[in-house]
Amino acid sequence: MTSPLPQTLVLIGAGKMGGAMLEGWLRIGMNPAGISLIDPKPSDEMVALATEKGMALNPDPASLTSVEVLVLATKPQMLDTAAPAVQAFIRPQTLLISILAGKTLSDLSARLPNATAMIRAMPNLPASVQRGATGAAAGQGVTGAQRAMADALLRSIGTVEWLDDEGLIDAVTAVSGSGPAYVFHLVECLAAAGKQAGLPADIAERLARATIEGAGELLHQSPLSPATLRQNVTSPAGTTAAGLSVLMGPLEPLIVETVAAAKRRAGELSG
Repeated sequence: MTSPLPQTLVLIGAGKMGGAMLEGWLRIGMNPAGISLIDPKPSDEMVALATEKGMALNPDPASLTSVEVLVLATKPQMLDTAAPAVQAFIRPQTLLISILAGKTLSDLSARLPNATAMIRAMPNLPASVQRGATGAAAGQGVTGAQRAMADALLRSIGTVEWLDDEGLIDAVTAVSGSGPAYVFHLVECLAAAGKQAGLPADIAERLARATIEGAGELLHQSPLSPATLRQNVTSPAGTTAAGLSVLMGPLEPLIVETVAAAKRRAGELSG
């Protein structure tokens, strides 16, 4: 069976997310000699990795006769400025995968008319530890083989959910894209509450962190639903039930409002 991995790939934007994706591709066996990195200010770590693995760093676009996949991982607000340079790397058969928050396939097509096959994807920060959650939507010009190739690349950093409606990407951005920050803030709040309850600050923070880490791993390994797991740790009239009696009232509408605010902002970044 032919490998779905591309033979040639250009990554534009080798920052935290781009770098995390690159590590995933190398881990699943993509040939580093076929990877080119484009970044005007690459980190020392990225320069060292490119040198070690034999990846081209900021090559002349004319030197690349084939670019099967181009992954666009710059900041969304840089699209207009970067578009002419990106255009130079697009070949007739290039698949463009964009992870730019808020930038629709229509936005990309208007600025990158050479791209005829495009996929919009939204990974999140846990991609850096291969536990990412990505939502993706394919444009009409994407072939089955190209989608399989994109799926293999995106699954190298975690799970992938394919969406029939590109309009849902903003909701993905608000839930899983921004979601890790919500969880990190929960750890901050739990640690602060532990301190208020009398624990030394350092112990409160370690306990809060370990609690979220453990709960997340249990959720990962267990086939049970989140609701069932919650019920399993909640004894009737016990301490957890007392805490949840305070938390469960306001938390859901607060999270709904949080996600709605993030989704609105994702929409504002479009265009």
